[in-house]
Amino acid sequence: MKQNNLIRSQAFVDGKWLAATSGKVFEVINPATGEVIAAVPDMDREDVRKAIDAADAAWPAYRDLTAKERSALLRNWFNLIMERKEELAHLMSIESGKVITESLGEVNYGASFVEWFAEEAKRAYGDVIPPHTKDRRLVVIKQSVGVAAAITPWNFPLAMITRKVGPALAAGCPVIVKPPSETPLTALAISYLAEKAGFPPGVYNTVTSANSSEIGKELCENKKIRKLSFTGSTAVGKILMEQSAPTLKKLSLELGGNAPFIVFEDADLDDAVKGAIISKYRHNGQTCVCANRILVQDSIYDAFTEKFTRAVQELKTGDILNKDVQVGPLINEKGLNKVKEHIKDAVDKGAHILTGGKSLEGLFFQPTVLSDATPNMIIAKEEVFGPVAPIFRFHTEAEAIQMANNTQYGLASYFYSKDVNRCWRVAEALEYGMVGINEGLISTEVAPFGGVKESGFGREGSKYGMEYFMEIKYLCFGGVVK
Repeated sequence: MKQNNLIRSQAFVDGKWLAATSGKVFEVINPATGEVIAAVPDMDREDVRKAIDAADAAWPAYRDLTAKERSALLRNWFNLIMERKEELAHLMSIESGKVITESLGEVNYGASFVEWFAEEAKRAYGDVIPPHTKDRRLVVIKQSVGVAAAITPWNFPLAMITRKVGPALAAGCPVIVKPPSETPLTALAISYLAEKAGFPPGVYNTVTSANSSEIGKELCENKKIRKLSFTGSTAVGKILMEQSAPTLKKLSLELGGNAPFIVFEDADLDDAVKGAIISKYRHNGQTCVCANRILVQDSIYDAFTEKFTRAVQELKTGDILNKDVQVGPLINEKGLNKVKEHIKDAVDKGAHILTGGKSLEGLFFQPTVLSDATPNMIIAKEEVFGPVAPIFRFHTEAEAIQMANNTQYGLASYFYSKDVNRCWRVAEALEYGMVGINEGLISTEVAPFGGVKESGFGREGSKYGMEYFMEIKYLCFGGVVK
């Protein structure tokens, strides 16, 4: 690291860098090497309560800033993130195992939300409604919902924070960020940059803890938290929703996925292979929108599988800081074991390993392709969250849609076809919040990100993203005399 002040060993609360009251810490491990990078505070509910109180105290003054003033603070933060891009990417790679080229891309992607909402802060328009009587005037305004909490995952250590915090800060909401225990260092680094950007004390807070369930419970049950945004598993999302019910908290939940990637017989196979590679193997398959099931029409099944397998064999696994490497390690032993279990189950039920299938040193695993996958396999029902691509066979368009929708999840989906009529039919029939049509990489700050069914609710990014951090207030002016 060029400047070690980006590696923070304390949490950030009320404008101060603090240890846990108990003095406890937990270690952050580099999944590529097993080495300890740093130790950070292991905070408890009382520590988090203090952060919530600080945010609540800061709320009135912060919400009363003009939209232009909040926009300027966000713009400062964006500029500081981009100035430290290389260092942030390096830090992100060593704590998450993400290869450096992807980490550099994530800094750009994460910063784009800060830039976008710096602009959207000035566009939180209300409305004037034609009155129903001559002596009244009806107006709608939007106001900050209050203190917002963000519980974020390890697979996007920067972007999952900025995608939530950007709109919250733009709307006038102080924030409490709870990053995962696997990757708290990137979160603390951008907290340091938020401090330098000039956000007032208490407006931006980051608490670290290895006890996510207890911290999550405090964020759900505390009445001063008016809004909670969570990205993670469906099982945990349901728990948070239940815990938030007594306070009727506003929620945004971006939960599990089981993304289908459909290749129709009229697709451009070379484009489909490129799209499948980037969709499946980005961050070693450890994203909620990674292709989890590759569905290929029978007439082109063999041709696609051959091209795709050759492309997978060209992927390089190794040093995550080498820009020629595309595949890094799994995040931990649990993730590695899940990959092994899914492959064993698939092979026991008739799948064939076309390439890969073996563990390498430490948490590394070979990029793997499975042919002859079937719906009764675990990998068809659960996210593998690893570098394994199962290829399923279908015959008709209707069958492909049925297979794709045969899941409780509905986050991202993808398909390739050159038939414009089919593109409209299939896009409308897929039960997913997002559909990539002839495109394997669909995330952008300008479009709404989110799912349906048990993939959650709420949208992040785009003009819609700020709506979830604001309340609509109706003003009725009576006694207007002309």
